[in-house]
Amino acid sequence: MRKLISCSYNEDSQIVELCYSDGTLINIDCIAIEDTVARNMYERSELDYLLYHDPLSYADLVLKGDIEAYLRNVTDYRPLDERE
Repeated sequence: MRKLISCSYNEDSQIVELCYSDGTLINIDCIAIEDTVARNMYERSELDYLLYHDPLSYADLVLKGDIEAYLRNVTDYRPLDERE
C-alpha cells in the first residue's frame, strides 16, 4: 500500500503536487479544474481558498470526483434575475 509523503500547492505553476512512498507523483492542474467546474467567481473563490489553506482536501475532492458536489454545497450563488 502506498503512503502519501507530501502534498503541496505550487503557486507559480498553479499545480497541486502529491508525492507517494512508491515514487508516484501526481500533479493536478488547478487552472484546468477551475475552468471545467467553476461557473462563477464565487465557486472559483471557494476553490482558491482550499488551494491556499488545505491543498490535500482540494486534491482529495478532485481525485474522488466530488468537487462539483462540494461547490454545490458550499456556494450560495444565485444570478441577479433569480433573486427576490
